[in-house]
Amino acid sequence: MKRARGIDGEPIGCAHTNPYFDTREYEVQFTDGTVEKYTANVIADNMYAQIDDEGNTFQLLHEIMDHKKDGTAIDIADGMITSANGNVKPKVTTAGWWLLVMWKDQSTMWIKLKDLKASNPIEVAEYAVANRLTEEPAFKWWVSGILRKRNRIISKVKKKYWRTTHKFGIKLPHSVEEALEIDRITGTDHWRRALNKEMQRVKVAWKVREGITPEDVRAGKVKDLVGFQEIGCHIVFDIKMDFTRKARFVAGGHVTEAPAAMTYSSVVSRESVRLGFMITALNDLDIMACDLENAYLNAPCKGEDMV
Repeated sequence: MKRARGIDGEPIGCAHTNPYFDTREYEVQFTDGTVEKYTANVIADNMYAQIDDEGNTFQLLHEIMDHKKDGTAIDIADGMITSANGNVKPKVTTAGWWLLVMWKDQSTMWIKLKDLKASNPIEVAEYAVANRLTEEPAFKWWVSGILRKRNRIISKVKKKYWRTTHKFGIKLPHSVEEALEIDRITGTDHWRRALNKEMQRVKVAWKVREGITPEDVRAGKVKDLVGFQEIGCHIVFDIKMDFTRKARFVAGGHVTEAPAAMTYSSVVSRESVRLGFMITALNDLDIMACDLENAYLNAPCKGEDMV
């Protein structure tokens, strides 16, 4: 917006031919209306972090928020074509479809389906499934193939886990029974302590119901649990570099219905870390770090789940 000024009315900071040493301070207004003060070198670093070596800008997808189609989109009734040999197959087209996306910087933009499909095919395919668009001609010819490829990749990763029997020369269990058996054979309690540690942390996430069995719930005999979605759970085992045994309790969230709008776990960006370090250095601040273990930062579920 403008240069920031001190209490004496003079502009803050000094100019420099190298943007990284430019300490002039400016008032910056964000899209939500808030106004903050930033030095020129911080602003320049943020801008340079969003372009490649050729000066092209790039943005990271945060969420697909909405969709629409115009008059050029093909109707479902016209979505199939008969080839010369009599085979019926979907028309290969993405014409007329637009997706509203939110970028990591919280800005939004309508993007053509063909462009977003090329850059983020899995996210677009999952959005199509969640919003029941898979029968639309613009999605029907490619969504299932993308999701099969995704599932094959996940399957290979799972197979690799099950094939791994040792890590750092230590036997790696794949079930609670196997972990406890290893402790019994070796005369140690490494895996038992790892299990106890994990269960102590995650037990805040559920309530235990006594006197009923899963079969009772599945048969509808427990009235206040009718309508709950059953989710299977299991333990994943690992060995850290310091040979500490690690047990992680995980739930099969894949069995729940996808939300109306797909969202994705946000990960801190490289640019944010660099900006944080730069602001720290410019203001001679100390950096403190901590490890939040098993933090439940999600909003309450809209549905009912039973594990």
